[in-house]
Amino acid sequence: MEYGRLREIAERLAEHAPDPFRGYEISGDEIVMMMSPSRPHEFIALRIRQQLDQQIPSFLVAHTGGEVEDASLGKLRRPDLIVVPDAVFAENTMAPFHPRDVALVAEVVSPSNHSTDYVEKMHDYPAMGIPLYLLVDPRKGTIAALSDPGPGLGGEGPRYRTRSDYAFGDEVTIGDWTLATTDLRTYPEDR
Repeated sequence: MEYGRLREIAERLAEHAPDPFRGYEISGDEIVMMMSPSRPHEFIALRIRQQLDQQIPSFLVAHTGGEVEDASLGKLRRPDLIVVPDAVFAENTMAPFHPRDVALVAEVVSPSNHSTDYVEKMHDYPAMGIPLYLLVDPRKGTIAALSDPGPGLGGEGPRYRTRSDYAFGDEVTIGDWTLATTDLRTYPEDR
């Protein structure tokens, strides 16, 4: 189905979505309706944002929210955290961010739909040309720092060609930034 038509359908569905509806994503011919994340999920995104705020140059902004859209690829994603230029963030528009303006995306894996972050977004973000992808998994207490988007081997499509794996408690390097992860916690058993 044409991307513009999918976007119209998603907008109509969003008008009738129950609380706690957060938004939707589009990839290929699929619309994914998203619920609001849990407090432990948001805590991790906040801690990462706070650390990035202390390290990124003043012309960049770390933001927990926002949509990233590449209509030519038929993709609309809502990362848990993005880093974009302050000038782009300040634009007076309702339009999503364009991937060319995004320096980093971070996803905190949800307990219920982890394959989205590990499979679909692992394809979509390099296809969109986003240089850095931080994948935080509170189910396992692991973090993957991915970079260098480019073509995959044997026609498998775009992928990140560099990956470093970490565990909660490690010092994580992604791009020019270093993150302490001692404050990060795995999901509680009572989820």
